[in-house]
Amino acid sequence: MERINDIAFRILCKKAGCGLTYTGMINPQTKQKFFLDDKPALQLFCTNTKGIKEFMKRYDKKISLWDFNLGCPAKNARKHGFGSFLKDLKVIEDILIIMRENTKKPITIKIRKSPLSFELIKIAEKYCDAICIHPRTYKQGYSGKPDMNFAMEIKSKTKLPIIYSGDVNEKNCESLLNIFDYVMIGRKAIGRPEIFSKLTKTKFKKSFSEYLTLAKKYKLPFRQIKLQASNFTKEVENSAKTRNKIARIKNMKELEKIKIN
Repeated sequence: MERINDIAFRILCKKAGCGLTYTGMINPQTKQKFFLDDKPALQLFCTNTKGIKEFMKRYDKKISLWDFNLGCPAKNARKHGFGSFLKDLKVIEDILIIMRENTKKPITIKIRKSPLSFELIKIAEKYCDAICIHPRTYKQGYSGKPDMNFAMEIKSKTKLPIIYSGDVNEKNCESLLNIFDYVMIGRKAIGRPEIFSKLTKTKFKKSFSEYLTLAKKYKLPFRQIKLQASNFTKEVENSAKTRNKIARIKNMKELEKIKIN
């Protein structure tokens, strides 16, 4: 989730009981600095092998798992040919070969429902330790219903563990875990790190002030903190009014005066 999974938010999710956090998608040629104190899964996106070896050597000891994202349906992914728009099986296999050669950590791929899904499974079985399936097509994006039958077919076609992604929430999590090996919670966690405490019975009190303290520690940009402030208003009384206030603020002092939760 681009711009959602910053280090401060990931730390809160871990504190709330999340078993494994994920970074947003990262290109191995980036010069950006990363904070990985939560030891997350690091999510790669690329269209060739350039820079992968060097990038993995730099960060391998700081993360728990490497993920190659072949599921992103965003317009930017379409424009540049990555995520669910990368369809060259040879390129995909070359990337996974390089990844496998440069780590002993687990490797996963994330895929969507597509005509290539079962070909991707065959490639994944050579180099990966698990597969994450989001059973919507790239055209669906995040709309419409996930195709549960398709996800179950994926599960039946491979011995690799399957991570299920797609509208996972407090109500269906347990039943999904009776079918799949793991579940991934994405959009339902936006602004709601407490969802993990509800599922794991972990003691946790949602607090934007705690997020703010962490955000300052890691010197996150104001625009990022402002975005998360708006997200944290979910399920808060008069949330629309609070979001309108947040939209108008221009600096940190003004943000700190707004009561969010």
